[in-house]
Amino acid sequence: MTRLVFVTQQVDPEHPVLSAAVPKICALAARVGEVDVLALRAVPGVLPANCRVREFGAATKAARTARYVAALASTLRRPRPLAVVVQSSPVYAVLAAPLARPVRVPVLLWFTQARGGRLLHVAARTADAILTVDRRSVPLASPKVRPIGHGIDVGAIPCADPREPSGVLRLLGLGRYNPSKGWDVAVRALADVPAAELTIHGSLEHDGDRRFKAELTRIASELGVDARLRLEEAVPRSRVPELLADCDALVNPTGGTTADKVVFEAAAACRPVFARSPVFESLLPSELRFHDAASLAERLRAFRGFDARPLRAQVEREHSVEHWADAVLEAGRR
Repeated sequence: MTRLVFVTQQVDPEHPVLSAAVPKICALAARVGEVDVLALRAVPGVLPANCRVREFGAATKAARTARYVAALASTLRRPRPLAVVVQSSPVYAVLAAPLARPVRVPVLLWFTQARGGRLLHVAARTADAILTVDRRSVPLASPKVRPIGHGIDVGAIPCADPREPSGVLRLLGLGRYNPSKGWDVAVRALADVPAAELTIHGSLEHDGDRRFKAELTRIASELGVDARLRLEEAVPRSRVPELLADCDALVNPTGGTTADKVVFEAAAACRPVFARSPVFESLLPSELRFHDAASLAERLRAFRGFDARPLRAQVEREHSVEHWADAVLEAGRR
């Protein structure tokens, strides 16, 4: 029986940031006999019957580490799994390598963040592969980096009909209130597009996020766009399709080479996406890409609608969770 080990922080289909683990695990479970899931916390009853879940959450970092290592060691003593798949956290890949290597189990790290720090570089030496969306969506150069698409649960996102013209361009933003997300660029562009309004739903995970949200409020007031900008709380993942259906377009001003998942989700919902990262060059045409506030404002003023159904078809081909799971299994067998 083919078996996988999947390591993640949360198994929660409603988590505003980490919910993607659930459809990924489900897609893998549909392709193997069993998946052993190790998580800090797991909502019960959301995974298929062939998934065995062990939680290793604890009050201190030392206790969490000890519980994770013990759980992984126990799991590896069972019939040898095809691979250990670690979602987003290099530390768990680094800790897994000394246990997995002696029993010839590859360690695969899934990583798509703009910053990785020292542990990502250690993981690049100790893991067997780093799986990501695009070669540019991992902040290091290594032959171990393998682009495999983003793993979007396209079937859970309906293709929404275009909204009826109302004279107001309703824009949506989804993502943390963090300087790396570039929301100040979108707010400054709003000042040059009087017929547009922007609603952002974002999480506040750190003090810096809260300070940045306050800064956005100040910028909006200075520019006189506060009546057309709404800064809202993060929403459960189940509400994302509804929000996408209710907007004219998504705005994703994240800079660098980050490949934000929400861009692919919006494309799957048949919604145009204005995106800043060059990673989306192969998905989005030039009229939907920008590099600063002025070019975003120019794109918004010229916008007269866009047939985004071909975007959904491309996401299905290259970034669906089914495509992702097939690529993970292929990496594990190399």
